[in-house]
Amino acid sequence: MAFQTLARVGRRREDLLSRSFEGKLQMGTGQTVAVFGAYGHTGRFVVTELRDRGFVPLLLGRDAGKLRALAAAHPGLEYRVASVDDPASLDRALTGAAAVVNCAGPFASTAAPVIEAALGAGIPYVDVAAEIEANLDTFTHFTDRARAAGVAVVPAMAFYGGLGDLLVTTAMGDWTAADEAHVAYGLSSWHPTAGTLASGTVSRERRAGRRVRYTGSRLEYYAAERDLPTLEWDFPAPVGRRTVLGEFTMADVVTVPSHLAIPEVRTYMTTDAATDLAAPDTPAPTAVDERGRSAQTFTVDVVVRSGDTQRRVVASGQDIYAISAPLAVEAVRRILAGQTRTSGVASAGKIFDAPDFLRALSAYLSVEPRHGAGDLIRNREAAGCRRA
Repeated sequence: MAFQTLARVGRRREDLLSRSFEGKLQMGTGQTVAVFGAYGHTGRFVVTELRDRGFVPLLLGRDAGKLRALAAAHPGLEYRVASVDDPASLDRALTGAAAVVNCAGPFASTAAPVIEAALGAGIPYVDVAAEIEANLDTFTHFTDRARAAGVAVVPAMAFYGGLGDLLVTTAMGDWTAADEAHVAYGLSSWHPTAGTLASGTVSRERRAGRRVRYTGSRLEYYAAERDLPTLEWDFPAPVGRRTVLGEFTMADVVTVPSHLAIPEVRTYMTTDAATDLAAPDTPAPTAVDERGRSAQTFTVDVVVRSGDTQRRVVASGQDIYAISAPLAVEAVRRILAGQTRTSGVASAGKIFDAPDFLRALSAYLSVEPRHGAGDLIRNREAAGCRRA
């Protein structure tokens, strides 16, 4: 099974990590990959990851000064000024690119224009959007056109949305349907970037103060009549038992149901991380290593249930923004290499072989099956996490 193979991933991680940053891990072929929003926090990680993989990043954005500064830090790279308010500039900017990665939020404003330009150029599009509504817009408005054009469009190819979808798909194994999927995020802290805060503001405005959840095979918007419910989640060591917020809904409620027959998809967040995110004085991420990663660590614990049977898989690593880079770049590499299962708009778990994709990230992620803690799911109704 996929679990047996994934269990060996963590044991190989340190060896692969050292080799990967010598430029030995799955090198690219010198193809040019445009990065829109290249000078942003996540964009910089993506640019570095592309170079490490043997691709040639093409730096795109609307701020010429920031692009020049980034290009100076990466001698030999070209930059082009482009804006979502000027479609012709996006068309020109993508000339000669083999693919484009959109790292510029809020994606409610940037995703559609950049996808339009990618479809016009006939090249794949990948983004790192964590915005639920923006990802839903991509599936709603571009599915038919992207399929007709034979162009891959992969939204939410990042920590939120993409990783969770890969883990849920892996946990499903040979199941074609399940009753529930639960994705618990165990973050040691959450120091949000300016882009995260801006995207959150846009999402709240679009929801008009309502909350959102995926239940009964559909997204449901509802009035916030009370605080989010809390429960205790038993993460694997060293995280251990932590209080999490139920109905802390992330982009997995779009990506997972887009291709898996699971009527209930729930996501949870450690309360400490949620408090960091909400606090007005929480600082931005601070680099602590030569790769620019912060000290933040994460554990993503996934449980899927079908009847009385549960399957579980867990991933852990460092820095939710940094990990989005290998996720997005591996997606680009596989699309350009023809290692895909479909075309058009598709989530990570749909378009890629999920267990194999996770194995390719073993230098960045520890991924293993996990057993036990089934009472958490069976007892969540008592904890206030089942739909009233």
